[in-house]
Amino acid sequence: MSTLVIVESPTKARTIRNYLPQDYRVEASMGHVRDLPQSASEIPAAVKGEKWAQLGVNIEADFEAVYVVPKDKKKIVTQLKDALKGVDELILATDEDREGESISWHLYQLLKPKIPTKRMVFHEITQEAIKKALQNCRIIDEQLVRAQETRRILDRLVGYTLSPLLWKKIAWGLSAGRVQSVAVRLLVTKERQRRAFHEGTYWDLKASLLQEKTPFRAQLVTLGGTKVATGSDFDPATGQITAGHNVVLLNKEQAVELQEQLTGKTWNVNNIEERPVTRKPAPPFTTSTLQQESNRKLCLSARDTMRVAQNLYEQGYITYMRTDSVHLSDQAIAAARSCVEKKYGKQYLSPQPRQYTTKSKGAQEAHEAIRPAGSTFRTPQETGLGGREFAVYDLIWKRTVASQMPDSRQTQITVQLQVEEASFRSSGKRIDFPGYLRAYVEGSDDPEAALEDQEVILPPLKVGDHPTCTELEAVDHETQPPARYTEASLVKTLESEGIGRPSTYASIIGTIIDKGYAHLVSNALIPTFTAFAVTDLLEKHFPDIVDPSFTSKMEQTLDDIATGEAKWLPYLKKFYLGEKGLETLVRERESQIDATTARTVELENLDAKVRIGKYGPYIEVENGEGVVTASIPKDLTPADLDPKQVEVLLRQKTTGPDQVGRHPETGEPIYVKIGTYGPYVQLGDKTDENPKAKQVSLPKGVTAENLTLDMAVGLLALPRTLGVHPATNSRIQASLGRFGPYVVHDQGKEGKDYRSLKAVDNVLTISLERALELLAEPKKGRASSTSKSKAALRELGTHPEDDSPINIYDGPYGPYIKHGKTNVSLPEGQTVETVTLSAALELLQAKASTKSTTRKTTKSTSSKTKSTTKSSMSRAKKKEASN
Repeated sequence: MSTLVIVESPTKARTIRNYLPQDYRVEASMGHVRDLPQSASEIPAAVKGEKWAQLGVNIEADFEAVYVVPKDKKKIVTQLKDALKGVDELILATDEDREGESISWHLYQLLKPKIPTKRMVFHEITQEAIKKALQNCRIIDEQLVRAQETRRILDRLVGYTLSPLLWKKIAWGLSAGRVQSVAVRLLVTKERQRRAFHEGTYWDLKASLLQEKTPFRAQLVTLGGTKVATGSDFDPATGQITAGHNVVLLNKEQAVELQEQLTGKTWNVNNIEERPVTRKPAPPFTTSTLQQESNRKLCLSARDTMRVAQNLYEQGYITYMRTDSVHLSDQAIAAARSCVEKKYGKQYLSPQPRQYTTKSKGAQEAHEAIRPAGSTFRTPQETGLGGREFAVYDLIWKRTVASQMPDSRQTQITVQLQVEEASFRSSGKRIDFPGYLRAYVEGSDDPEAALEDQEVILPPLKVGDHPTCTELEAVDHETQPPARYTEASLVKTLESEGIGRPSTYASIIGTIIDKGYAHLVSNALIPTFTAFAVTDLLEKHFPDIVDPSFTSKMEQTLDDIATGEAKWLPYLKKFYLGEKGLETLVRERESQIDATTARTVELENLDAKVRIGKYGPYIEVENGEGVVTASIPKDLTPADLDPKQVEVLLRQKTTGPDQVGRHPETGEPIYVKIGTYGPYVQLGDKTDENPKAKQVSLPKGVTAENLTLDMAVGLLALPRTLGVHPATNSRIQASLGRFGPYVVHDQGKEGKDYRSLKAVDNVLTISLERALELLAEPKKGRASSTSKSKAALRELGTHPEDDSPINIYDGPYGPYIKHGKTNVSLPEGQTVETVTLSAALELLQAKASTKSTTRKTTKSTSSKTKSTTKSSMSRAKKKEASN
């Protein structure tokens, strides 16, 4: 008897094949084999004339979905049908979640097997798990499939009904989404808070003290028995002390006067308080907490974290990574406790096995938390993994093992010191027993180092002691605006609000960035002016769509459909076709929404209007001579656009750029300008004789206000040649690039070796010796991302024509396939794990054909293009300004 097993990806197929009998054949579906039409060309001819055809959902016939096989999946479907011939049994072994259930259902509907068919599920790919799964196969769960189908239809209805409205009223290419739009609103709300924030300033005193040769620090807390103001006492809306807060607000003069008054006076310890604190280990990872901690510790995006975790799962290293449960099986608890005893000793084993309960809505307790696979856990070093895979596995291993360790016992120590009328406080922390902290500290990648960082050791003190004050300084503070969301904090908020599903957060955040709703800068998600415009429109006309509580209730209904507690069809009818349904609202509101108003972003305390144009956001101001417009630089955020910035942008447009001075050698003027990508210096004027005047962006920390002539001349002289490398006799230069200042070692045929400069380095003054130090450091980050040195995400094989490698790399716009000098992005729906060598060859061939055609077309039309480009661009800009 022969059996065909179908899984999603080639990696999973290769791993599972090792644990199945010889007469089992394993094939991969490459994810979904059917979906709703993605474009007009995919809509079946039979329904093309229907008014609902674009939706791909027949809203007139009980929301019947129109499923099609995408063009890039037809070959795979043919291969699966061929594989089905001659076998006696079919096993659908896709993932155990709703998405996996849906894939199995689509495979069954498409293949129409006439042989016995089973559904096999497992949460880890180990020999024991696969053997057990084979013995406990079941049928496809229709309720799970229906819930997933309802979710898919709901997402399509929201996206395909609202997105065209955004195209008409704001800008082409925008998108709305059931969860995406709520997430964007969260980012915009935070940015609005930052705009409304008013800074407050306060002063206090900090003392450096000495007791028995041991130094410690203390801070002023009360003056004459009244609390001294801190940041928490300020109202962020006014920048003043919040009404009702009875505090002393020190200014600079008062703080300095107090400093002088207390200098040389006797300090007295008048109270010591010790308070025992017990901390419990965090539960094992869920999808959401893994994304959060990976972002905090490893600086990985949610999308990258899920990509790596998927690969680890499919290779058999971890259990299934899409789960909202913190439950551990008895097998997993035994394996974790064995690790603890072996690595840390019995004293670091919790007295009783720990089991955790999931608190999040809709959690499925039958699933397990994310943990190392198997009945025994391989240590990270035993896996042979490297790079990101090692880092993520190491994180999962530590978190799982720590969950079976005892509580950490600590003592919080507070010392009150009195000098004259001022009271100071010194705080310390002593770790009496590290417990689980010996293995894992949240937010830190090195538990040993983190233990030391967590302790704040105070000298032995007792009431009545008189420590010596070695320094007393007056310190000023400024209150800070609310912190922007990071990927970690956004994921945490979405989950706590019950919005969406953790398994979808990675793709949602990716879409928000890809669609231009947010920029990721230093791990912060900064919403764009486009995000403001879209959120404004949705809040005014479709408030439920961006209401977190409404979306959360929608999520709960979808969960109820999965358990049979709610009916899918009545819900869809009410949501879309009801009296206040989405279709009705869009039809009513479309004529009411003015496009000019929709493209205008209203910002408080700003006379200028901000509009969304075809080429990006711009400001518009009326003066005595008419309307003046100026583009907004891409790095200028909505929270930072103030009247002063508007004045600078408009002055450059009306009176020309500021002149820093003249170049000492050429005598040409040097201007400081603000462009799409921020401020830059330009040498000379752009004329017909000098169309390419040299331009250099200002490095981080340098502004138009603090730029000097010497700095401008130095920037225009980049790249600077520092000398030659003693080992290769090749040139080393310093320069500025897209990702900041760097040094480069040009090794000729061997390629170029880059290193980013550190914060302490200056591109204008860095020496050869310092450059050699940087080049000697291991490569990391973007600076080392040359094609020769970048590590491949996956190696597909070699090209049949030249035997050169075909690999997948991670680029700034997502993963791409590379062969020689040809790069091609992964098509929609494909992942790093699902792309095959044959698929890659087809994509590379298509790219080569496109290049050839483009070269021919370009050659024949270049002269015509040159003559019309200037006038076309001029017309476009005039049209944008008039809009």
